[in-house]
Amino acid sequence: MHGLWTALARQHDLTSVALADDGFDLEECRAAMGRYSQEVLLLPNPRGRGGAMKRALQLRSLASVHSFERHRVEVPALGRALDQLLRTRRFDVVNVEFPYLAHLRLRQAPPGTRPPAVVVDSHEIAHEMVRQFAAGRGSLGRTVYASLNWRKLRHEELAAYRSADGVAVCSEADRQRVLRDVPSARTVVVPNAADVDHYRPRSGDPSPDGRTVLFFGLLSTLPNIDGIRWFVREVWPRITAVRPDARLEILGKGAPREVEALAAPGIEVAGFVEDLRPHLAAAAAVVVPLRLGGGTRLKIVEAMAMARPIVSTRLGAEGIEAEPGRELLLADEPEAFAAAVLQLLQDPASGARLGSAARRLSEERYSWTGAATAMDGLFQQVLERRRT
Repeated sequence: MHGLWTALARQHDLTSVALADDGFDLEECRAAMGRYSQEVLLLPNPRGRGGAMKRALQLRSLASVHSFERHRVEVPALGRALDQLLRTRRFDVVNVEFPYLAHLRLRQAPPGTRPPAVVVDSHEIAHEMVRQFAAGRGSLGRTVYASLNWRKLRHEELAAYRSADGVAVCSEADRQRVLRDVPSARTVVVPNAADVDHYRPRSGDPSPDGRTVLFFGLLSTLPNIDGIRWFVREVWPRITAVRPDARLEILGKGAPREVEALAAPGIEVAGFVEDLRPHLAAAAAVVVPLRLGGGTRLKIVEAMAMARPIVSTRLGAEGIEAEPGRELLLADEPEAFAAAVLQLLQDPASGARLGSAARRLSEERYSWTGAATAMDGLFQQVLERRRT
C-alpha cells in the first residue's frame, strides 16, 4: 500500500484513514503515511491484539454471522471518524483496502454534493485462502475454525464486490475468481509491485556467496509458516545431502515458536532486518515454498527487482507473469524443489541469467509506477461511468 499510494500521490490529493494495531508506533506510522497523504487519521485498534483478545474475537465470531476479520475491525471510533470526514469534505473516490471494511458508511458527502464512488482493493481473495486452510494443513482446531469462517468471509467479500463501483485485484487469476461469482464487477488487475529504484543491484552489495538460500516474509502468517516448515522438513535435507555447506537464512517479523524451533546448524532464523537488500544480494537462491495463499507475493517481485534467482511453487508464483526457466524456476514436489535449488547452488551462471531476466521483467511489469497507472485507470473508468 505504501508503494502504491506514494506513486498515486503524484497525481492525486489523498486523505488516509486507518486503524493501527497493537505494537505499532502511532507517530511513526503517521509520519510514514504523511509522505503521501495530505491528512492522516490514525486510530488505535483496541481489537488489533493477539493472545486473549484474538481468541475472544474468534469465539465471538463462531456465534456470529460475521467473520473474524470483520469483528477485528469493528471499532466504533473508526465509523465516527469516517462519518465526520465524509460529511464535511467532498471526495471523488473512497478506496477501501480489504473487502471486510466495505460495510462501513462510505457513500456520504456534504449536503448538496454527490457521494463518492467506492473502489475495493482486494489484496487477495481472502475466503479462498481460508478455504485452503480448512482443507486440513494445520491443527485440528485451526482446520475446524477455518471451515466455519471461510463461508462468512465469502459472503462479506462478494457483497463488497457487488456494491463497489470498481474492484482492484492483484492478478488475472484473482480477477477470474471475482468474475466467476460477480460477473457484473468492474475489475482491473493492479499487480503487487516493488520499488525498482530501491530494490536493485548495487555495486556496494555483497556478491552471492554460492551457498546461502534465503526465505523472507511476515513469519506470523499461516502460508509462510506452512511453507517454511515444509521446506525445512521435506526439501532442505535433500539439499544438504548434496551440499553440506549450504546454509538457510529465514528473515521476517513475528516468527512464532514453531518457526523459531527450525533453527539448527546451517539454519538461521534471523527475524526482522531493517534492509533486505544486502541479504538478497548475498543469496545464491531465494525460495518461495508456499502451498497456501492468494494474491501475489511481494517477496517474488522484490527478489526479481534485486536480480536474484528464485525457486517457487506454482501457487507461490501465481499471478506473476514470469516464464518458468527464463525468469524463475517452479517446482511443487520436494525432490524437484531441491533439484532446482541445487541447480542454482551448483551453477551460479544459470542463476545470474535467471536473475538478470527477472530484473528486466520487474522493470517492465512490476514497478509501483506501473501499478499506480493501472489503479488510476480504474478510478477514471469509475468516475467516467458516473458522469454518463
